Amino acid sequence: MATVVILLGGPGAGKGTQAVRLGEKLGLAHISTGDLFRENLKNDTPLGRQAREFMDSGRLVPDSLVIEMLFDRVAAPDCANGYVLDGFPRTEPQALALEAALGDLKPRVLNLEVADEVIVQRASGRRLCRGCSAIWHATFNAPSKAGVCDTCGGELYQREDDQEEVVQERLNVYHAQTAPLVEFYSARGLLVGVDGERSPSEVNESLVAALAAGPVETN
Repeated sequence: MATVVILLGGPGAGKGTQAVRLGEKLGLAHISTGDLFRENLKNDTPLGRQAREFMDSGRLVPDSLVIEMLFDRVAAPDCANGYVLDGFPRTEPQALALEAALGDLKPRVLNLEVADEVIVQRASGRRLCRGCSAIWHATFNAPSKAGVCDTCGGELYQREDDQEEVVQERLNVYHAQTAPLVEFYSARGLLVGVDGERSPSEVNESLVAALAAGPVETN
């Protein structure tokens, strides 16, 4: 039976990085629902055209359509062994829709536990190079000269999404909409929490160990 892994965690907790690493290490497809959405729109697929109709009229794309996109994707051969979901579900209605679509297949849910203040520090200190796209950090990986990339000498800049007030607003949305999924999956005996404040390699080792340990037993 295929393995379905759901990664939870706040914005900037490292879900994208860990989803890629898990996929490579375990032979599972990495599915970013954001990328999936963009791919359907770019390729003008029937599902993408349906989504565009909602977007053009200012309406939210319904969860049922997002689920349809997802299951169209996971029917591909590279998902035969399973897949890692990055960015879905984000709300309890989405989780319920996914649960119904999966049927008897129970996902493994891993929650990257990172304090809000750590997320803000990680994001607000991040700088990108305009020349080579290298990533630096004011605290954890500072360049030799402030504002200048060590690799190519290019100018470093801060993305708008990394500004402290923007990160805080994203965290507010996360706590209102997505954080309740921790209790949702915990109540089903499917959730394992992992300390996400360590190095990426250490976090990855813990995630792999949690999956190897098998499903959590419910009382």
